[in-house]
Amino acid sequence: MFEQGTSSIITQEGVTVFAEPVVSRPALLLHTCCGPCSTAVVERLASRFRLVLYFCNSNIDDETEYKKRLETQRQYVERYNASDKKVDPLTLICAPYSPSDFLKLIEGTEDSEEGGARCRLCIRDRLEKTAAFAVMNSYEYYSTTLSVSRFKNHAMILEFGAALALRYGLSFEGSDFKKNGGEQRAIELTKLFGLWRQNYCGCRFSKRSAEK
Repeated sequence: MFEQGTSSIITQEGVTVFAEPVVSRPALLLHTCCGPCSTAVVERLASRFRLVLYFCNSNIDDETEYKKRLETQRQYVERYNASDKKVDPLTLICAPYSPSDFLKLIEGTEDSEEGGARCRLCIRDRLEKTAAFAVMNSYEYYSTTLSVSRFKNHAMILEFGAALALRYGLSFEGSDFKKNGGEQRAIELTKLFGLWRQNYCGCRFSKRSAEK
C-alpha cells in the first residue's frame, strides 16, 4: 500500500521500497484565449495545478476564425498530452459560442482604443463566465492566459480576476505570464508544437486596429 506523505511503499510481504511521494495538485480552470498563448502558461502552472482548459471566446465574431482557433487549441492539447513535456494530461472544455451576445455587450464602445472600454468589457465578461463555470463545477482556482500577451494590461486582468474570485468564492491565480520572457516562450513553444498563430486578438475591431 502507499502511505501518502512518506517516501516509501510497503508491500504485502513487508518489504519497503523507496519511491517518490505522490503529489496532490489542486485543479485549476484556465481560461484560454488560444492555443499559442496556452503553451507557456501551461508550462508554468502544470507543476502546481491539475489544469483544465476552458476555451471561452465569443469575442471572435468571425465563425471561420473561431473554428480555426478552436481547432488549434485542440491540436495543442492533443500534442501536449502525447509529448514528454506532459505533467498531467490536459482536458479541454469549450464554452457556448455566442458572438451576438458579445456584440450586444460592447455596444457603444466599438470605436474605443485597444485596451480601453471595449476591452475592459470583453475581458471581464470572459473572466466572469470562467469563474461562474468554475464554481458550478467545484473548482477552487481559476486563471487566464490573457496576460501572456504584451498587448494585455495585467493590472486590468488582476483587478477583474480578484474581484470575481471574491464574488464567487474562488482563488484567482493572477500571475503576469508575460514576465520573465513568457511571451517569447509562448512563441517558441508554438513552433515546437507546430501550431498556427493568429495575428490579432479576436474581435473585428482588434483586427481592424492590427491592419492599420
